[in-house]
Order: sequence, then structure tokens, then C-alpha cells
Amino acid sequence: MGAEIDGKVPAPPSQRGNWALAATVAALGAGTLAAVLSGLVGSRSVSAPEVAVRAVVPAPAQSTVDPTTGKRIYASDTTATASRAAIVAHPPPKSGAAPKRFIASSASVQGVLGSPVPASWMEGFYPIYETAQKTFGLNWLLIASIHAQETAFSTALGTYHGLNFAHCCGGPMQFNVTDGGVGSPSTWELVADSYRDGPRPAHYDHMTAQHPSIYDDFDAIMAAAHLLQLDGAGYALDDSAWWAAYDYYGHDAYGVTYADLVLARAIGWSQHGFCTGCGVSSTLINAVQAAYGAPVDAQIEAEEEAAAQARRAQERRRRDAHSEEATASQSKSLRGR
Repeated sequence: MGAEIDGKVPAPPSQRGNWALAATVAALGAGTLAAVLSGLVGSRSVSAPEVAVRAVVPAPAQSTVDPTTGKRIYASDTTATASRAAIVAHPPPKSGAAPKRFIASSASVQGVLGSPVPASWMEGFYPIYETAQKTFGLNWLLIASIHAQETAFSTALGTYHGLNFAHCCGGPMQFNVTDGGVGSPSTWELVADSYRDGPRPAHYDHMTAQHPSIYDDFDAIMAAAHLLQLDGAGYALDDSAWWAAYDYYGHDAYGVTYADLVLARAIGWSQHGFCTGCGVSSTLINAVQAAYGAPVDAQIEAEEEAAAQARRAQERRRRDAHSEEATASQSKSLRGR
């Protein structure tokens, strides 16, 4: 999460270990998650708002992004390859492989969402969620959960201006606009034109005059949905959704916590109905962590320990070399006497 959390809801403006250990942990975790879900799933199916959750199979998106060049490819382009490779594929996660971004504790996020966000504030987001779901073929609850995690449904301070405390990310979905470089587009630049893939609602709050804009709710949510889709997310709230959320944040221990919380919240909504003021079940968080997060945590810890051992070995070699040089120098001095 990139923006500072504030309890106030603004009034709507006139104008959003190693792989073996990891595999063992994953098997145990998957059983735990299955047990949790089997005990809860019979309560209620997805609800709220009805218009946004119709199980409509979307037509393929009209364009895609080449993750190598960052260029957008449109279906109308006769030279298009229509590659759907993930912007961030699923390489072995490495601590620090992506810039660390701030993640608020679940308590601080849930504290903001402890009081329901007014319906008048949320009304403008539902048509956007629906369009994003239909256009990119993924569950709107995952999109909404990331929206909640990043800016508490755009109620966080600074959502619509400037960048976050790390000076990297901004807007309702906290897109990174600084992680590119010479000849390398930023995350935002890779998917900024995704708003062109679906129909823009006629009216919603915070519509900007120019597009694309990280501060425009439609532009930002469509870009986030496209990024999640390219990273493997679909309608199912499963391991693919977890990996897409992990990729959205970045590959480190904070990213694991982020993905666990985002997916647990979305699953909870799918079982008990969409609720902006409800907390996230600790049982669900723990189950998702055991199934998906724990194996990645184990790998990250194993890699960090291996790196630490390599550093210690290098330091020992340096000390040994220094000691040998000192001994040789002393022997040479004695022979010269």
C-alpha cells in the first residue's frame, strides 16, 4: 500500500528453505485451505452489487502488451502476435527483486475499513469494476480487494495527487511510475493505455481531463485489471490470483503478506457478500498463507540464508588471504635479517 491511510472519507466531488521444503509446506497448506473453504462456502454465494458479479464470459481484450518491449499490440494490427505473456512472469521470487513498497498492517487497513465507505462514494466504482471484469476476464473482487488495500477505496490521503511516501507510486491503485529507466518503461507505462480496451462510464468521480492518468479511477482500475490478467489472474480466487497479487506488489516478504491479505479478503467477500466495512477473517488469512504464502516465505528465507552463507564464506576467504599475506611478509622480513 502506497498512500497514507486516514480515517476520513472525503465527500464525493462534483466531477479510484528450498523448493523441497516449499513443496511440503504447500501441500500441507493446500489441505488447510481446502478444509477452511469447505466449512464456509455453503453459507452464501457472491453478492453485491448484482450488476458487477454476473458471470459473463468476456470477449478477449482488444489489445495486449509485449512485456519485452513494453509496446501495446492491438488486435487490429495485422502484425500483432497477441502474446499474453505476463509482465512479471513467475520466476523464483528473490528478496529485493522489486523495489519494496510500503504495506500497511492489516490492522491499519481494517481500521479505515471498519466504518463502511458510504454507498454514494462506492457507486461510481461498481460500473468500473464490472467493465474491468468483463474486459480482462478476472474476478472483480480481486480488483476491489487491491483497491481496498492500496488506498481504502480511494479514501486515503493523497490518492488523487502526488506520489506516496516512497515517491514512486500514486493514484487509486498506487501504480509505480518510477521503476522504469532508459529504454525500459515503468509499470504504469506498460499498461497505461488499457482504458482503451473497454467502454468508459459516462460519469464517475475524479474523471480527469486527459488520459491516461494514474489519478483517473477508470484509467487506473482498468490498468490494474490488465496487469493482474497478464500475470495470470482469472475468475477463480486461487493460486493464480495469489501470484498475480504477489506480482502486483513485488517479490519479497512484504509481497507475500500483501498477497495473503488481498486474496483472503476477496475470498471472504465471495462467501459472505461484498462489504467495505468488514474486516478480513484471520482464519482465512492464515489458510491462504499456509497454502500459498508459506512456501514462498520458505524459499525467500532459504535464499537469504544461502546469500548470508556466501557472504560469510567470502569474508572468511578475505581474512585468510589477509592473514597469509601478513605471514608471508613477516617471513620475508625475518629472512632479510
